[in-house]
Amino acid sequence: MASPISDYAVLGDTESAALVARDGSMDWLCLPRFDSGACFAALLGDKMNGRWKLAPTGEVTGVKRAYRDGSLILETEFTTAEGTVRLIDVMPPRQRRPNVVRIVEGITGRVPIHMELIIRFDYGHVVPWVRCTQGSLLAIGGPNALTLRTPLTTEGKDMTTVADFTVGPKERVPFALTWHPSHEPSPEPIDPERAVSDAEVYWKEWTARCTYRGPYAGAVNRSLLALKALTHAPTGGIVAAATTSLPEWPGGVRNWDYRYCWLRDATFTLLALINGGYTEEAVAWRDWLLRAVAGDPDKLQIMYGVGGERRLPEWELSWLSGYADSRPVRVGNAAVDQLQLDVYGEVMDALHQGSAVGMAPDETAWSLQRSMLGVLEKKLHLKDQGLWEVRGPPRHFTHSKVMCWVALDRAVKTAESCKFEGPVARWKKLRSDLHAEICRSGFDPTLKSFVQYYGGKELDASLLMIPLVGFLPASDPRVQGTVRAIQRSLMHDGFVRRYSEQSSHVDGLPAGEGVFLACTFWLADNLAMMGERDEARAIFERLLTLRNDVGLLSEEYDPRSGQMLGNFPQAFSHTALVNSAFTLAHEAHKPPLRPRHRWHGC
Repeated sequence: MASPISDYAVLGDTESAALVARDGSMDWLCLPRFDSGACFAALLGDKMNGRWKLAPTGEVTGVKRAYRDGSLILETEFTTAEGTVRLIDVMPPRQRRPNVVRIVEGITGRVPIHMELIIRFDYGHVVPWVRCTQGSLLAIGGPNALTLRTPLTTEGKDMTTVADFTVGPKERVPFALTWHPSHEPSPEPIDPERAVSDAEVYWKEWTARCTYRGPYAGAVNRSLLALKALTHAPTGGIVAAATTSLPEWPGGVRNWDYRYCWLRDATFTLLALINGGYTEEAVAWRDWLLRAVAGDPDKLQIMYGVGGERRLPEWELSWLSGYADSRPVRVGNAAVDQLQLDVYGEVMDALHQGSAVGMAPDETAWSLQRSMLGVLEKKLHLKDQGLWEVRGPPRHFTHSKVMCWVALDRAVKTAESCKFEGPVARWKKLRSDLHAEICRSGFDPTLKSFVQYYGGKELDASLLMIPLVGFLPASDPRVQGTVRAIQRSLMHDGFVRRYSEQSSHVDGLPAGEGVFLACTFWLADNLAMMGERDEARAIFERLLTLRNDVGLLSEEYDPRSGQMLGNFPQAFSHTALVNSAFTLAHEAHKPPLRPRHRWHGC
């Protein structure tokens, strides 16, 4: 039986990630990169998938856990009849090779502990050859190797490495697991204690750079740490989540691989980091973008690998039963081949915002932007798959057209403010014409609301972005009518669905998913901008209660079962949290970055 998604905490070294459950079991480990084959994948349903568990052998009567302040160092305290122990987990900031360090610390009494290590490479498909060598355990399978170092004596049993030991007060038993290519010798051992202290210094120095001083600072800082854990430091790429195939509904088929860099998601994350004062990450992302999309601008993709990889074929892991028996388990993402016009607006907006907060104007970036606008001009009339990557027929999605307007709007503003060359008069004309088209074709006077796609009657939570990007002010009756219609039709137990469950003819997939957390944050933003700040704050604070005990959010939530759904931790949810907190912290109608009612200069 899989642990609830909310039971997990994330570890990260800004190049890879691991998930640790409340019971001390590490069930997901992607090394050496986010998108590589997992070394542990118990999360995906097969009993023989790898995992690494450290826990008391007796009955556990209490569990408390938390990250150390301002860090991604996880501490889990187990209380038993024999006493209390603390498990310290961390992925130290990456040196040459990735490491996972676990330290068992005795607090009171003498507590017996059992260690169980099951190493499986390639999502449980490869059982490695394991042997003891020079006082360590070496596991090799294909291109991958793991070395476990600990002062304990371990033994093999049923293709599993186990150890039993006892810890008393102030005793500390360390473990260090290191990945390396199988054709290379094991790296030099690290000092686990020093690795923990160095990681604490690293994370606290990073957290200290945060410029946010408003309400909800604890939630904002924890979300920013989660977002930093999803950045790939060597390249500047930002992944959407650390996992693949955690379902949007238990037993359903909406199980996608999110370990890639969506231009849209990365842009939302970037805006949250900029709001927090992290301009270095903004520069790194801009540089990643320039490399990833280099070449023919007509071949712009909606997502890339962390290194800018373009071929992300989707395939199924048939030997896995999936989280909560949710099949298929997927690697790769076929949405990479979709046309999603909104990404042009997101990228243009991100580069525009970067200049507003100190990223020096860049002629190379402007050349890219001009090329993107040239391609977009040719595609403005096309239907697309939209923000939600529907696998049904393409449509003229209203949100997509709004973001095309954003692309033109930001191009005009950037050219005028930074004195860059470009066909500004033509862009202004296109911007004006597109605005009129959207207000004419994307708005239903009977419903008094914008609609999901031209000529349709369905609503869509993406329409809440209209005032957030400055397309229309929150005071406009059409915006307010849209907000009210969404409140009437897409709210479920106080949270917002992406669109109606009856929209399967648009989606192309069987019905069944939870409420979408980012959309509910957007509703709070809209209400705050409309002056209904008390209601906005109430929604925001209710969303905060959905975070797990270490402050993390998934993509969706099931109000009936109270369970998180979707990949985890989810950048989209945490960026929305951060940006909503900033909106609520500022005076009405003037959130810090969106909408753009004025230009801050180059």
